[in-house]
Amino acid sequence: MSPDGILNANSPVMDNLMENGSYTMHARDVLPSSSSPNWASMIMGAGPEQHGITSNEWQPDNHILPPVIKNEAGYFPTIFWLLYQHNPGYEIGAIYHWDDFGRLFEKEAVDFDTTFKNENKVADMASQYIVDNKPNFLFVHFDHVDGAGHKFGHGTEKYYGSVAKADQLIGKIADAIKTADLMDKTLIIISSDHGGNGTSHGGETPGEVEIPIILSGPGIKQGYEITYPVNIYDIASTVAYVFNLEQPRAWIGRPITSAFIE
Repeated sequence: MSPDGILNANSPVMDNLMENGSYTMHARDVLPSSSSPNWASMIMGAGPEQHGITSNEWQPDNHILPPVIKNEAGYFPTIFWLLYQHNPGYEIGAIYHWDDFGRLFEKEAVDFDTTFKNENKVADMASQYIVDNKPNFLFVHFDHVDGAGHKFGHGTEKYYGSVAKADQLIGKIADAIKTADLMDKTLIIISSDHGGNGTSHGGETPGEVEIPIILSGPGIKQGYEITYPVNIYDIASTVAYVFNLEQPRAWIGRPITSAFIE
């Protein structure tokens, strides 16, 4: 989901989150601008040079570059692991559309771990899980925007339609947060793994490398455009900052502190 997608699609939910939160349309992903390295970087607070996930072919037991450190689960530590280690009583969930996301994190750190091949089912399950379990941390992943980019091309009407669909699904999850009476203590972070050019991505162009990041919730500045450089691995660092956790030395991310009210 590129910044162009949000700016040109019908996206009232994300527009409202930006109006009532902080955002940048010029955050950067890591290279290569493909899915596995960037989803990993988002949850690991570091780039491929540290975590070793350099392509979509990466597998925990079949890779070229080992991580610079491994935790007890055999992984470069993710935000899931950091939260679990801090408080094993936390309710932590991961609900994702692309099943390969599931190979990127420590299973023992997550209480609820499931995948669906349909974005509607992802949103339905995430909404139900929030209402029923009131998680301390939940990661929700949609893949249909990427699919539209590959099939129809970035910047096409059908691509913008897929972003509008994502916006509706985000709205459904936000409604569940309200139903669970958690909105006044929930930080919502919206981002993506990469953008694209035409029907592809993986290269070094701004269209592929620049991503949106939106933060909205208590303690976040309203209507504030983040102007300093932000990277995808700063997301994990920001979550750690919110939970007042010291991040692992091997992480290179920095919390997006300018988005927070001092």
